[in-house]
Amino acid sequence: MGSRLSSPAHQLSESATGDFEAVIGLEIHAQLLTATKIFCGSSAAFGAAPNTHICPVCLGLPGALPVLNRSAVDMAIRAGLALGCAVQPYSVFARKNYFYPDLPKGYQISQYELPIATAGLVEFPAGGELRRVGITRVHMEEDAGKSLHEGFADADRKSYVDFNRSGVPLIEIVTEPDLRSAADAAEFFSHLRAILVWLGVNDGNMEEGSLRCDANVSVRRRGEAALGTKAEVKNLNSFRFLQKALEHEIARQIDVVTEGGRVVQETRLWDAAAGCTIAMRSKEEAHDYRYFPEPDLPPVILDAERIERIRAAMPELPSARRRRFIEAFGLPEYDAAQLTQSRGLAEYFEATVRAGAPAKAASNWIMGELARALNEQGSDISSSPLDAERLAGLIALVDKGTLSGSMAKGVFEKMFRSTLTAANIVAAEGLAQIDDDAQIVALIADVLAANPDPVAQYRGGKTTTFGFLVGKVMKAAGGKANPKRVNDLLKRALEA
Repeated sequence: MGSRLSSPAHQLSESATGDFEAVIGLEIHAQLLTATKIFCGSSAAFGAAPNTHICPVCLGLPGALPVLNRSAVDMAIRAGLALGCAVQPYSVFARKNYFYPDLPKGYQISQYELPIATAGLVEFPAGGELRRVGITRVHMEEDAGKSLHEGFADADRKSYVDFNRSGVPLIEIVTEPDLRSAADAAEFFSHLRAILVWLGVNDGNMEEGSLRCDANVSVRRRGEAALGTKAEVKNLNSFRFLQKALEHEIARQIDVVTEGGRVVQETRLWDAAAGCTIAMRSKEEAHDYRYFPEPDLPPVILDAERIERIRAAMPELPSARRRRFIEAFGLPEYDAAQLTQSRGLAEYFEATVRAGAPAKAASNWIMGELARALNEQGSDISSSPLDAERLAGLIALVDKGTLSGSMAKGVFEKMFRSTLTAANIVAAEGLAQIDDDAQIVALIADVLAANPDPVAQYRGGKTTTFGFLVGKVMKAAGGKANPKRVNDLLKRALEA
């Protein structure tokens, strides 16, 4: 089929769009974080020189036999359990037959009729509501190689193939067609990525291709039960591209239907530069791949003990931890959601609280000053130079009144760039906040004597001069006076 472009200008009125609803299902391919490939001992690491992480097995050379990677199976089980699936005690690999230059054997080893996990359910928040998406299946498969069409002197005449990725272990997560908007699809993909990264089964790096998404989308008039003809949109390696591609494709299909046409079942690519989808080929059905059981691999038989052992070692999942942060620590929903964006961040927060920091104060510092400093450094919580115990020590000094909020921010900067504790810095630089009432009263007396006009104005009813006088007292104290005590004692002196 030719590369027919669809116009990037598909815009429908709200009334026209309201007559239809989208039906969306996702197929998410996630590379498993194993050291070696799924059926051989070649490295699965990204970034090596082309065709250096290869062997007779992943090149499909005659006589080479696959051997299943046990770690890949364990990771697939973890993912299946986290997605609420039933892990199957008996699953079978199959050959998916198709021809493409980056598929060295002429077939892909995958799972078809008997996958490793089935019938799951994922809940995720979107639009202020809790959405539910069924998981049809999770199956294991090997990745193909990569065709290279650019970057060579003769790229206008030839394509090159890098087989480093061939045989890298994947799971494919197939959802039920339960999504009804492009925004919900993007939110679900983001939620699923967070779960996989949290589990340690995928690194979530979409730029390197370790997490990819295809979307099946159709439209139908509201109230209809029958599904419309679907198109599969491929080449979606970001949440933004997924949403943009689906928004465009939904509008395109509605245009076709409202103009009396018929949506064609096909595979389409998202062209980000053009802002539209491109017809790639007619959509294959399962029988086109001529699936049959892989003769060189025995069935995968999982005993209940192995599955339960993996279940017992599973970390608390993001949604459960988010609920616990709200219930156990009294955090607002926003804080809990932010702190569970990654497993490392959630654990850092809990470590800060265990070290003695009040939960809300710990949340504020982590989401505020620490997040800003890490962002400026171009790093994340996993490489934070400030450990949770030292941050808790700083928060304790603020809580006790030893440091004011503004002084604490200065101490934080010094702590972030060193191994010093807050107490070390306060002692070395004489930063302890002045809490002694007698000292503050003496400073106030000097300020009032030196500023008779603002004092008279305040006592005459012009209370706006109060802030001016507070500033003078704080300046006289070198910023070290306890602001609350300054306010209280100054007001008492002015109204005496």
